[in-house]
Amino acid sequence: MANLKDIRNRIGTIKNIKQITNAMKMVAAAKLRKSQEAVLNARPYSDYMDRMLRILQRKNRNSEHPLLSSINPHGKELLIVVTADKGLCGSFNTSIIRFTLQYLHSKPHCDLIFLGKKGYDYFRKLNLYKIIRVYSNLTDVSSVHAVRKIKTELMELYNKGEYGSVFVIYNEFKSAIQQNLIHKQIIPVVPYESSDISLTDYDYEPNAFTIIEELGGKYVNVELWRIILESNAAEQGARMTAMDNATTNAEELIDELDLIYNRERQTQITSQIIEIASGAEALKN
Repeated sequence: MANLKDIRNRIGTIKNIKQITNAMKMVAAAKLRKSQEAVLNARPYSDYMDRMLRILQRKNRNSEHPLLSSINPHGKELLIVVTADKGLCGSFNTSIIRFTLQYLHSKPHCDLIFLGKKGYDYFRKLNLYKIIRVYSNLTDVSSVHAVRKIKTELMELYNKGEYGSVFVIYNEFKSAIQQNLIHKQIIPVVPYESSDISLTDYDYEPNAFTIIEELGGKYVNVELWRIILESNAAEQGARMTAMDNATTNAEELIDELDLIYNRERQTQITSQIIEIASGAEALKN
């Protein structure tokens, strides 16, 4: 027979956990609204910046600028992996880590940069790949200038000529319950291959290299900023969904334990009544 005190203690513990998960859900929902607004505001600017540079790349295929043409086509690949600093967000981190492991299986000589501690902690323990940098506490990035240090250090690494390309893996925000895992090349710029792009030659002032240099520096900065914003919004959506599911599961478990508690209590009361009745009958005899 189950101990009623143990069941009551377990119910109390689960109720406390439910309060915590519900509070975390509300906090994530509040952060999600802010992050979603930031992403929606950043996308048009980032998309147009990306389009402009890719068009310039297509019109200047012979350019030797490092953002348009790899400094060392045979160099290693530098892979940026974007995860969260914390857990309790469903499969947000594990999906990124799982995909990265599969990708590195085919390209084991990639060097890694991590934005977020979860991915770094996992691969640091594996000790199989070279980790160049790790950046954390990026959840409060609200300005494009906040990632300038990351952009500067990334371009310094690339301009040394050791790396032929820079790729990034991250979760793109789709909705509160859905994220798209993205793997794409950000350096050098992939040309825009759409047929609706005019092939008319442009006159550049002062020259094409200067325009590409100025626009290219901003492009990398904006691209990193947008990626971090997308990842932050996706993280909050995943955490809100995970905590909502945890709260629902806690409620269901409490209901089940309440039923068990009431059933066991009823059994004990019935047994006590039978014992009293049996004792009274024995006294009469």
